[in-house]
Amino acid sequence: MSSKAQEVALDRVLVDRFKSGDQGAFDEMVSRYWDRIYSMVHQLLRNPQDAEEVTQDAFIRAHRGLANFRGDSAFSTWLYQIATNLARNRYWYWWRRKRDQSVSIDAPVGPENDLTLADVIPAEVETPDDITVTAEFVDRIGKGMEKLSAKHREILVLRNVKNLSYEEIAAILGISVGTVKSRIARARDSLRGKLGEDFKT
Repeated sequence: MSSKAQEVALDRVLVDRFKSGDQGAFDEMVSRYWDRIYSMVHQLLRNPQDAEEVTQDAFIRAHRGLANFRGDSAFSTWLYQIATNLARNRYWYWWRRKRDQSVSIDAPVGPENDLTLADVIPAEVETPDDITVTAEFVDRIGKGMEKLSAKHREILVLRNVKNLSYEEIAAILGISVGTVKSRIARARDSLRGKLGEDFKT
């Protein structure tokens, strides 16, 4: 049994326990998924306070909706869907207000946030093996991501930062796998262009 299948099976047990009135089951879900949801939302919003609020809100909504959760998709997919929608709403609000320039762009490299640099760097730059991931380089990727449309940034975060499969992304965004693939290709192309502009300046 793969670790993914084990995770889905454990989630199913927790959902059933919760539906049977065991509140502790939901606490276990929160502890299992809090960091992952927060990390994804933070990559989308790049503001710790907003990410914290959206993550809390996602779990509040999941708690309210769990009694009616039919299990058509995995619990994790459903939870990511809730969080992505909330982050999307917050993103537009955030985009319109004056952004706090002092918020540091979190380095998208770490134990749970491996951004595949090969997927986003301009082709003419040295291969990923030769690249030392400097704060400046990460900053450039962050700025490049910020210039992308919300749709493109969202899909790159789900794919490259969260390492979700095409099928999982399709379920979260409610689009076909084919659309996921073409949107990722366009998003990467667009990001390469933005990074190219940065490298020229």
